[in-house]
Amino acid sequence: MARKIGFYGVIAYFLYGLFFYWYLFYFADTSLAFEYEGSRADPATFLNSRELMLSEGYSKIRDLLFFLSTPFEWLFYLFIMLLGFSNAFKKWAEQSSKFKFIQISIYLIWLSFFSFIATLPLSYISYSLSKSYNISTQSFGGWMKDELIDFWINYGTMLIIVPVLYWLINKSRKRWWLYAWLISIPFTLFMMFLQPVVIDPLYNDFYPLKNKELEAKILDLADKANIPAEHVFEVNMSEKTNALNAYVNGIGSNSRIVLWDTTLNQLNENEILFIMAHEMGHYVEKHIYFGIAGYLLLSLVGLYLAARIMEQVISRWGNVFKIPAVNDIRSLPLFLMIISMLLFISSPFSNFVSRYQESRADKYAIELTKDTEAAIQTFQELTRAGRSQVNPPLLVKIFRYGHPTMLERISYLEEYEIKNRSK
Repeated sequence: MARKIGFYGVIAYFLYGLFFYWYLFYFADTSLAFEYEGSRADPATFLNSRELMLSEGYSKIRDLLFFLSTPFEWLFYLFIMLLGFSNAFKKWAEQSSKFKFIQISIYLIWLSFFSFIATLPLSYISYSLSKSYNISTQSFGGWMKDELIDFWINYGTMLIIVPVLYWLINKSRKRWWLYAWLISIPFTLFMMFLQPVVIDPLYNDFYPLKNKELEAKILDLADKANIPAEHVFEVNMSEKTNALNAYVNGIGSNSRIVLWDTTLNQLNENEILFIMAHEMGHYVEKHIYFGIAGYLLLSLVGLYLAARIMEQVISRWGNVFKIPAVNDIRSLPLFLMIISMLLFISSPFSNFVSRYQESRADKYAIELTKDTEAAIQTFQELTRAGRSQVNPPLLVKIFRYGHPTMLERISYLEEYEIKNRSK
């Protein structure tokens, strides 16, 4: 039975990969409708032929890697169970210590290590791709350092969550998912509070914006929007990428407005102010807090479904997967696989909500700055720097895009400009 499940798993993954290869390289049409040709949303008007070719080539390969990587994670967890690795991890942990917490930590380090090794080739391909298309400027050593930081942060997070999770399962087989969700609320808020000041600085150096004249204009914009900001931060992303970005993260007193130095180097002042106005739109419309509420609601549904699915799978195929019960640590790969699947299935919905919020932030930014020229040029430069498609395929938009497409964003600005000319 184990061989049969493994065989069908590999075949399903192979057919899935073939479908997306065919879809992205042969079926999907990224050309613009007639009414958009020649507009400022048409990439032919602001990208040269080489840039157009690079954007199309890079986007197709990057999107294929995205669609291959998540199901590969499911396949990895499936074989960890079928081949008895989860069983071996538990045996090694029990032989190393009689203390439960130490046993869990040893089990987790083995599972995390095998997961890291299994997914490293895909991560390296993604890194090499962005390097070859002149998006990544990071050295191999710098990239590997970030990968190792990811590894230890993920391991540390798991070391906090997993012992609590299995303690709850042992205490209540029927309602552990609810108690786990209740505990996740303060934990999520605490991690968001720590993110800007503890986790982010592990990857990059953050410092107050050096251009004080620009900072004064950004803070003046924030004052008009009634945002209590005292500093704007910049981060040295040029050591890693040529892409552009800016964001607001954190909650409470730890919230930060952050600009990548690539954005500062490649955009003019008006374009930067538009980006900042966009980020302020998220703050004004409380998107961070709506996002937290949405995440917590989805996690409640996800934990409930995971609990029900785990019970069904273990009762039917527990012997095949070598999992005697839900409360056994050997069920962790199954739990992680189910959560990953649920996240993938729910991503079209979460991306739809995110695109709506981003479009609202765009609307707020243009209403605040009234500078459509700077706004359009900003989106054109973002497209050029990120080798992005203006009009991505439908499935890519649904599963990958948390922002409106550049076609939608620039077209909205052109319509806004026309309406305001007529006033």
